[in-house]
Amino acid sequence: MKRLPLALLVGVVFLAGLVTPAVAARPGAVSRTRLPNGLTVLVRENPTAPVVAVSLAVRMGTRWETQETAGISNFLQLLVVRGTTSRSGIQIVEDAERLGGRIDAAGDVDWSQIEATALSRHWIALLELVADVTLRPSLPSGLIEGVRQFLLRQIRNRAEQPYPVAFDMLMQSLFGQQGYAWNPLGRRESMERIDRDALLSHYRRYYVPAGMVLAVSGQVRAPAVIAEVERLFGAMPAGSPAAAPEIRPPAAAASREVRQVPGAQAQILVGALAPPLTHADYPAVKVLSALLGGGMASRFFSELRDKQALAYATGALYPSLVDAGYFVAQMGTAPENLERAERTLKSELDRIRAEPPTAEELRVAKAYLLGNFAMDRRTNARRAWYLATFELAGVGYEFLDRYIQAVRQVTPADVQRVAQTYLGTVRVSIARPPAR
Repeated sequence: MKRLPLALLVGVVFLAGLVTPAVAARPGAVSRTRLPNGLTVLVRENPTAPVVAVSLAVRMGTRWETQETAGISNFLQLLVVRGTTSRSGIQIVEDAERLGGRIDAAGDVDWSQIEATALSRHWIALLELVADVTLRPSLPSGLIEGVRQFLLRQIRNRAEQPYPVAFDMLMQSLFGQQGYAWNPLGRRESMERIDRDALLSHYRRYYVPAGMVLAVSGQVRAPAVIAEVERLFGAMPAGSPAAAPEIRPPAAAASREVRQVPGAQAQILVGALAPPLTHADYPAVKVLSALLGGGMASRFFSELRDKQALAYATGALYPSLVDAGYFVAQMGTAPENLERAERTLKSELDRIRAEPPTAEELRVAKAYLLGNFAMDRRTNARRAWYLATFELAGVGYEFLDRYIQAVRQVTPADVQRVAQTYLGTVRVSIARPPAR
């Protein structure tokens, strides 16, 4: 990922005519460079630890999938790190370990990623490894079948666990038959049909430089990294990234779905559509989620678990999606408490809509939210992930600083307003053990 060698002076002077660099001026600053073929490169110089992390984000995920191709993005990602035209999967793992790190890949909703780490003195070798799996995946037929069976087992296991069953029901209720409706693992029917030709076509369609962001964070120098990335990725043919389909959720309507799944607990999920990452209400809904379900000081924990002893576990979920978001209030409860627990969980949603939180509740929620965010950004690997994904999402890596400031400015009235705006119509999804 990041090293010191290379013909720095000559290389950087030569590249000055080919790329549009913005060199990091101080430790922790980020430089953004766009190569002629469209690849965006972000470099964060961090001299505090002799480690480097690379995150290559691709604009490819369930959002671009159909019911026939559900899971193909994650399927492809698992394969690219399991063999190239010059390395076997075992060699890829061993080479990463020799560099003092690791390499992995996975597909998600709005993006897919290849992530790798190493000791900083091996940063060039790490970038070469990332380039190899990015540019030259072999996708051998025998390996495809092995990965397919692995994914099918995961899909089967997911269908037998109460929480994933309830969650998947809720996502389908909120998003219908669009790509946000299913887990990146995909569906059994599609996974059984996807073949090598489909995977190759998916790779060629989405691995386009203009639809990719390469982020590097660690003990490196930005000019050297940019020169090395140009050497490794500069010849990648330019192309037009696939247009992102617009997510059009079904009209908001109250619903309740119950499914019987063997287990000791009943899982209750109450969900609603919420604003995407790019919306002005995003910070306020983040604070709302922390206030209701963000840890042991949250309302759900204190009211549902501590005071009423209704919940084994409870919390709120509000992920950062690019096109359309969702908010989920969730709890696991004893089956005999199901009716009362559901009623009480929904009453907490009604309460936050009826009256604003106190100043102290707001202070604690913000501290929890920003504290966890700071903790999650401690490593170079997570820094690189945030840089790449927010840049790819279109809000720019600078969004992180804007987000922190916006959270600090959220008021009690803002929290009540977004609760009234987004939690008025909810869908309930329940997975419970069969009646005895």
